[in-house]
Amino acid sequence: MSIEPTMAAENRREPWFRRLPVLSHFNKSVGLQRGMLVAGLILTGLFLLTAIFAPLIAPFGFAQISDAEGNFPAQQAPGGRHLLGTTVGGYDVFSRVVWGAQTAVLVIVVAVIMSIFIGVILGLVSGYIGGWLDRILVVIADAVYAFPSLLVAIVMAIVISGGRSSLWGGILAAAISITVVFIPQYFRVIRAETIRLKAEPFVESAKVVGASNIRIMSRHIFKNATRTLPLIFTLNASEAILTLAGLGFLGFGIEPTSAAEWGFDLNKALADTTSGIWWTGVFPGLAIVLTVVGLTLVGESINDLNDPRLRGRKKAISGKGGPHPAGTQAAPSAEVSSS
Repeated sequence: MSIEPTMAAENRREPWFRRLPVLSHFNKSVGLQRGMLVAGLILTGLFLLTAIFAPLIAPFGFAQISDAEGNFPAQQAPGGRHLLGTTVGGYDVFSRVVWGAQTAVLVIVVAVIMSIFIGVILGLVSGYIGGWLDRILVVIADAVYAFPSLLVAIVMAIVISGGRSSLWGGILAAAISITVVFIPQYFRVIRAETIRLKAEPFVESAKVVGASNIRIMSRHIFKNATRTLPLIFTLNASEAILTLAGLGFLGFGIEPTSAAEWGFDLNKALADTTSGIWWTGVFPGLAIVLTVVGLTLVGESINDLNDPRLRGRKKAISGKGGPHPAGTQAAPSAEVSSS
């Protein structure tokens, strides 16, 4: 008896939303792996919700230093009107942390989308066309790995905005540098999948009926070659946040009057540590750590759950849970999938 038609029928009966990348991986997870995925989703969800609802959550603007009651006190300890205290410039720390999430999301969206767009196109063309074009693109991709992302970010910040960045100047400086470094990652993955897929029978059939190369790449190969992109996206998103924070920490980030940025706030908090003022640096640093940890947990969990052996272990465990008919058939399924 064949198991593959049964599994295919089960997949067809599942609602479309259960087949989405994160939800489908959640259904496959079990035990500690599910706990890691849930923790990552919670941290990432808090980060995204904070960025989306920043105007409603933050009590003050990111560059606000006064209100109807007068100027904010400098370096005030947490409590009262200023929940997380104030900085040496009189900025509200809580508001800066909340608005900083919005800046980080903008950098991730711009940088990773640009990387995916360029990397996928180059990977499809290189893998499908091959020849001298493929060799040149592979050499260029290997050479790009020699450039540290933070060094490229500093250079781009100086070129774009002279080292003093406005909101979109800082975002573009970080995004372009991240794009340059991340393109080879998407290029390598898509190129390898394209080389594998172009030898499949359905591609050969498309060639026989006279389909053009562009149609084959866009309609037949693209959909099958991009299944691993959600995994790379989550891992690269955390690297994008670290690059942006490093850019701001070194003084090449976004000016505080243009946008809130966690790395810049950490840079300004260095002088406060010798005076025992801890809150100006702890909370922006904690925001960076929790956001990167959340995105990394999601990415690593998806990477582990792509291993079919883990899915087999889950089926075997559920088969030992009781006499339910679905459970009794799970263990043989695990053996077949692992063989």
